[in-house]
Amino acid sequence: MNISSAVSTSQVQTQDGVSVAMLRKTLDQQQAVATQMIASLPQPVAAPDPAATVGRSVDTYA
Repeated sequence: MNISSAVSTSQVQTQDGVSVAMLRKTLDQQQAVATQMIASLPQPVAAPDPAATVGRSVDTYA
């Protein structure tokens, strides 16, 4: 077995682990920012009851 290939394989595995950890931290930060943005949205205004306004008048103009 070639020692240089074993060393390079362990370096790649270490780099992969670091990359995954950084990706996880980035995704956690993005989730936190998205949660804050959603929480900062104003509450929607309640829509009027459609049963109270629909069908009360008939438009007879032709």
